[in-house]
Amino acid sequence: MALRILIVGAGAVGGYFGGRLAQAGRDVTFLVRPARAKQLSQDGLRIISPHGDAVLSPKLISADKIDAPYDIIFLSVKAYALEAAMNDFAAAVGPETIIFPALNGMRHIDILTKRFGEHAIIGGVCLVAAEIDHQGRIVQLADFQRLVYGERNGESTPRLKALDATLQGAGFDARLSAEIMQAMWEKWVQLASLGAITCLMRGTIGEIVAAPGGAELSIDVLNESVAVAMACGQKPSEKVLSRHAAAMTTPGSSLSSSMYRDLRNGAPVEADQILGDFIERGSASGVTTPLLKAAFVNLRVYQDRLPKD
Repeated sequence: MALRILIVGAGAVGGYFGGRLAQAGRDVTFLVRPARAKQLSQDGLRIISPHGDAVLSPKLISADKIDAPYDIIFLSVKAYALEAAMNDFAAAVGPETIIFPALNGMRHIDILTKRFGEHAIIGGVCLVAAEIDHQGRIVQLADFQRLVYGERNGESTPRLKALDATLQGAGFDARLSAEIMQAMWEKWVQLASLGAITCLMRGTIGEIVAAPGGAELSIDVLNESVAVAMACGQKPSEKVLSRHAAAMTTPGSSLSSSMYRDLRNGAPVEADQILGDFIERGSASGVTTPLLKAAFVNLRVYQDRLPKD
């Protein structure tokens, strides 16, 4: 029996992976707010990608119309929108529903398990660079596109095998992992480091490296992030660290963080979830992080200046 998938958030991430799943014939429904529903109904779900463009007519639903549980809830909202999203999709959660969060950091795991229980929440990592352009299209900015997922305790379970079978062959890289918490921490180290350096310096990696001492500063930020992970018992692998170090010191690189792109666009940023929580966990283990703190305070000043809804 085909698994029913609810995509919570038809933005860049949810729209991209949900769109590819729908394109591959999976049973996908998007939970959307009225403004996005109107746009998608009029123009379709439009994807611009190195892997092929697409225009889809997606199944849409609003929170008040959910009348039965879904098998999979793919949660891809920004971390600061999590509380509102949980209220929206709560009616879609049944006893056997899998909630697959593609959020950054770790705080969301605590929040989700408190609301829906330990069993419902699996671990997940999403790797894609995409954004919504001024026309409402989902534009993929680089060719990588990967979802990694697994039980948080590392077990191999029938429900994860069913999820894996559903995600395979849908036009992106899908990987079932027995070490998903390690993968989540490794991504968090990368996000904290890249977000801190690009937001603090207000530039891409190439621009930072071009400045005297820029490459060394990037490595100093990475080293702070690694120290936090190690103190929390989650040392990244040498292979991953080597890859992160190379990416953060490449001359001419256009690499930046999604947080920096949000900052440039005058949008809210995930400062508390990507940096604030990370710094707090390090501090609780006796790790000092002056560069990460500088970036965090900088972002909070920016965030506090934004108009309040």
